[in-house]
Amino acid sequence: MATDGRRRDRPWRDQPPRAQRRPPHEARVFRLALAGGLPAVTVVLWWLWLEPHPLRVRLTLTLIVVGGWIGVALGLREQVIRPLQTLSNLIAAVREGDYGIRARGAGEDDALGLAFHEVNSLADTLRGHRMKALEADALLRRVTEEIDVAVFAFDAAGALRLVNPAGEQVLGRPALVVLGRTADALEVAECLQGPSPRLVELALPGARGRWEARHGAFRLDGRPHTLLVLTDVSRALRLEERAAWQRLVRVLGHEINNSLTPIKSLAGSLLDLTARPTPPADLADDLRDGLAIIAGRADALQRFMGAYAALARLPDPQRATLAVDAWVRRVAALETRRPVIVRGGPAISIVADGDQLDQLLINLVRNAADAALETGGHVEIGWAVRDGSVEVAVDDDGPGVSGSANLFTPFFTTKQGGTGIGLVLSRQIAEAHGGTLTLESRAPAGARATLVLPMGR
Repeated sequence: MATDGRRRDRPWRDQPPRAQRRPPHEARVFRLALAGGLPAVTVVLWWLWLEPHPLRVRLTLTLIVVGGWIGVALGLREQVIRPLQTLSNLIAAVREGDYGIRARGAGEDDALGLAFHEVNSLADTLRGHRMKALEADALLRRVTEEIDVAVFAFDAAGALRLVNPAGEQVLGRPALVVLGRTADALEVAECLQGPSPRLVELALPGARGRWEARHGAFRLDGRPHTLLVLTDVSRALRLEERAAWQRLVRVLGHEINNSLTPIKSLAGSLLDLTARPTPPADLADDLRDGLAIIAGRADALQRFMGAYAALARLPDPQRATLAVDAWVRRVAALETRRPVIVRGGPAISIVADGDQLDQLLINLVRNAADAALETGGHVEIGWAVRDGSVEVAVDDDGPGVSGSANLFTPFFTTKQGGTGIGLVLSRQIAEAHGGTLTLESRAPAGARATLVLPMGR
């Protein structure tokens, strides 16, 4: 669309008083054109009135000269004012968001055409930016409408300014009813307090149970707002808890059956022996052997349940200053089956529960020694400081890690007579101290257990 150059009607605001107002640009151009032609018109009229012409002829010629003078001045005024009006209309359209208007005669061969060309290019650029912003806004609105997460936006006064369909379901009321109401009135003010994220208990018309609340600040139209996002974690937690119970029952049932099956079989066999009319001559030996096996299986089952109880009742760490060098060397000296080499590291201390870390490192060194026994290798321990944490590495020359996906699954073990508790308990201790524990194979052979602990916690 091209502008026709007509001036738009716009309110005159913030203008100076009439006594101080400058004449319009059109009037100044017209006066300048008149002044430019005044000398020539004066000469022509002077010459005309000096010639002996009749009065009617003089008056007619005077009117023609003056009219032509004024007409030329008006034409010059129009040639100057019309492009400026066109440029003004184009800039006003861009300011108002109308990027479809264009100026004719845009080119780079003169200054005015170059100005038209640049403004047209600016309109094209702004139009592209506007389209991208509209598309991004439409995408954001579509996403907030489709996601199963409640989204709220509150202004600085705490009034609700934006809510998505999931948020309407949480509040149990449509947006037309809740918009403009405060967080206190909507009973979600608690979600805007405290750390983010955190779990909260909600009892709203459309939301009950445990929800994860995240909040943060943003600005809209230059004003501060608060964004609140609520995610229902009750269902996910219930599914995870059910899966955990299923795994636990499956493992417990397997271990208990492994002990009860031979106990039941032996008890039945011994009962048959004692029920015979004529007891066999070696009945006493059979009873002694059978009862010994039953006692052994009962002891194994008791050890298994004791290990599980220890895992479930891990106490909170009792933190104190712990020298890493003394801690590592003390634990390394407890392993006598294979050589344990302490590579050492920087002289540092951490704040941790020494007893729990002893148990953790003993488990790691024992597992490494078990692996090294298979190949006749040795165990090495070293530590270093990285990114404000101490990293303790336990290396062995064993056959490497197998079944890595289940290494930290409770009761999973690849060792004969193992309980599957050691690594799980060790990781639990590490996480209770704010750290991590990993176990992986290393090239060309062997495995490495890496314990990372924060130094200041």
